[in-house]
Amino acid sequence: MTTPEILAVVATMAGFAMAVSPTLQIRRMRRTRSSRDVSLLYLSMLDLGFVAWISYGWSIGNWALILSNMASLSVMTVTIVVALRFRRHAEPVAVPATTAAASMTQGAPEDAALPGEPSDPSHR
Repeated sequence: MTTPEILAVVATMAGFAMAVSPTLQIRRMRRTRSSRDVSLLYLSMLDLGFVAWISYGWSIGNWALILSNMASLSVMTVTIVVALRFRRHAEPVAVPATTAAASMTQGAPEDAALPGEPSDPSHR
């Protein structure tokens, strides 16, 4: 096997490993029952990038690019669907009016905990 062939195999394996990596985010969303901390715009931009790579791979006849990016596109699309599902079923987070008003007028302290985070800075 030549060096370019070895690198093609390694790159293809890396592509498939990257394709399944969003399953970690899916697992987290399912466990927390929330997708609040997931950027749908970011995931959508990645999906568009996979379409571009599939198109490029098709134009040069490179099946390694086509297959690994099709796998990435599929898994990322499922990730977006799961995120949308949890956004639709999520309950809005209520912020007390006094807290919201105080943070808008005075600015929030830098070490203030976000909703759902422990208030003790040593836990960060």
